[in-house]
Amino acid sequence: MHLTRRNFLKAGATTAVAAGLPTPFIARADAADEIILASLYDLSGPFEEVGKQMFDTLTLAVEEINGSGGLVGKKVRVVSYDLQSNLQVSAQYAQQAALKDRAAVVHGGITSASREVIRPVLDKYKTLYFYDTPYEGGVCDRNTFCVSTTPAQTVEKLIDYACKNWGKKGYTLAANYNYGQITSDWVKKFVHDHGGEVLGTEFFPFDVTNFGSTLAKIQAVQPDWVISVLVGGTPLTFYRQFAAAGLNKKIHVCSTTFGGSNEEAVLTTNESDGIVVCYNYLEQIKSPANEAFLKRFHARFGNKYPSLTELPMSSYQGVHLWAAGVKKAGSAERIKVIKALESGISLDMPSGKITMDGATHHVTQDVHLAVYKDKVPIVIETFPRQPPADTAAVCNLFKHPNDNKQYVIKVS
Repeated sequence: MHLTRRNFLKAGATTAVAAGLPTPFIARADAADEIILASLYDLSGPFEEVGKQMFDTLTLAVEEINGSGGLVGKKVRVVSYDLQSNLQVSAQYAQQAALKDRAAVVHGGITSASREVIRPVLDKYKTLYFYDTPYEGGVCDRNTFCVSTTPAQTVEKLIDYACKNWGKKGYTLAANYNYGQITSDWVKKFVHDHGGEVLGTEFFPFDVTNFGSTLAKIQAVQPDWVISVLVGGTPLTFYRQFAAAGLNKKIHVCSTTFGGSNEEAVLTTNESDGIVVCYNYLEQIKSPANEAFLKRFHARFGNKYPSLTELPMSSYQGVHLWAAGVKKAGSAERIKVIKALESGISLDMPSGKITMDGATHHVTQDVHLAVYKDKVPIVIETFPRQPPADTAAVCNLFKHPNDNKQYVIKVS
């Protein structure tokens, strides 16, 4: 699409006049009777399951906000788009959310690739953006808030556990795009910090179905453990073939993504037992806030709902963080909300206390190391108040407010 803001507004106004309707797209969010929140999640395609869960928790958060009186005297209305795991569609819908819907905020993008398509569009049209997915770190953009975890918060804990408990020789399987590539570099750094070695790193597209050659390589080099940074439909195939080869009885597995799409519900216990993960949120967290949240969620969406993971929880917490910014600002206007959030807003959420780090627009939060047993993640250890140290090493929006890029952090 080659559609400028001026042409879009002009075309919209012309259509409205021809139809005898009021001219659209004139008032900003604060002047309207409602505040528009645009949701851009993959509701079909490879990420359909997690996208629908993220949309459901976003919906619950908005319903809770509206049930408490809304924001600045107005109700929040969700406009939803299905990104279809298609980057071209991601750009189109981000533009539509900004220009046609006049959204006060956009929550969305699941993969880092989709984020890096959406983010520049929303920067261009000055529409606030919340990215609610665990990712590889480094985004430094005053218009963007990243409210899930980064490698310094989670991957470091996984590698520390693996090196101390299993040995110092690892092997990495990662998705072949920026999330997998950059996260695999972090794996190397954390392993080297322990005096260990990554014996091999391989990258895979979302739809790979045969890991035969990879399993042969793993058998040949005999690592102490394998870390999976795989996404899409790929992980299920790997875990099944890894177990079928009997390697899960000899080589340990940890993952930055396992359970995020409820893979354990499909795999057998033989295929999933023993996999170690680290997340900000697990349903098994014991706290009054989490128990109350789960009660509300299941009352709304049913008791047979799949287990909730960090991704849908990040959407829920992201919406409430944005709402807290609007309340503090007394306005849904973008710059006022940004300044309010940069003041360091904290919320008590189902995952624990979360605090917005104003300098990076990332979140300080608890993370939980867990091991799967009988399809349930059992918490091994909790690490409270983990800062986004990786992104803080390259990003300070107080000093450099005009930054709007993703830094690929040098980890060697």
